[in-house]
Amino acid sequence: MTIGDLIRLLSDGDFHSGEQLGERLGVSRTAVWKQLKKLEAMDIPLEAVKGLGYRLAEPLELLDGTMIVSGLSRNSRHHLARLFIEQELPSTNQYLRGRFEQGAGHGEVCLAESQSAGRGRRGRGWTCPWGHGLLLSIGWRFESGAAALEGLSLAVGVAVAEVLERHGMQVALKWPNDVLVVQQHAYRKLAGILLEISGDVAGPCEVVVGLGINVSLPAGVRAHIDQPVAAVHDQLPALSRNQLASELVDALLDLLARFEAEGFVPWQAAWNQRNAHAGKEVEVRQGERRYIAEVDGVDASGNLLVYTVTGVERLAGGEISVRGHS
Repeated sequence: MTIGDLIRLLSDGDFHSGEQLGERLGVSRTAVWKQLKKLEAMDIPLEAVKGLGYRLAEPLELLDGTMIVSGLSRNSRHHLARLFIEQELPSTNQYLRGRFEQGAGHGEVCLAESQSAGRGRRGRGWTCPWGHGLLLSIGWRFESGAAALEGLSLAVGVAVAEVLERHGMQVALKWPNDVLVVQQHAYRKLAGILLEISGDVAGPCEVVVGLGINVSLPAGVRAHIDQPVAAVHDQLPALSRNQLASELVDALLDLLARFEAEGFVPWQAAWNQRNAHAGKEVEVRQGERRYIAEVDGVDASGNLLVYTVTGVERLAGGEISVRGHS
């Protein structure tokens, strides 16, 4: 019996006694009780009624590989080598890096219900309760080398934004790797992107594109996050997590198949149209250096152009932190 097996039974809206759960799962009532306690520790609220049993306080849609693959276009199915659905991992990016080390990885997709060591840019943690987000990584091998991948994380942001906008969400992008939504008249972080590249600068290289997106977020979890955040179900409560996963995988496989030949230019204007800081003053943090600049847009390589007292500067990813200046 796994946590996923138990959640599937408890998600049907009916109450189930400990004895019924044990019979369905082939374990003792004591084993069921221990797993129920685990659910509570995972911030998955239960309803318990004497004489009736247990059920989830809110339905939880588990990831379903068959549903995700069935929603892909023919072109994306051609590019998809393998889809992994895991209940818990240290990180989906780490999983696919391991696949590359084994000689596989290209065209492979990994999703997990939870991860214990997920991180964002510059090693920051990424918090997402079990079954409430999309923790997604895609592996891709490029023959032309890491130097040809400038702007890839920004193009990924555009692809994610376009998927969400088809459902009516108002999306903005924060350089270099944050996806924001407008909620309560303010930008709130919805998703983060993390690219990990290994290989030769000029020759073949392997890329893992990681995406973490909040689908739903319990209030107790939000209270412990140190920045304004949002979730897809804040605005689209009926959107299936598996449908969203399928649409995102479809868009990202198409992007990766095109990017080596086309570069960032086809996505440059689309990114600039969604630039959350366009025309605004920001504080640029570059090592020990701190200064105020006005944001313009990104160039054909994905560098952020900013105006300073000394002229225009081009900011490269991975070296700075740009925050709204007030």
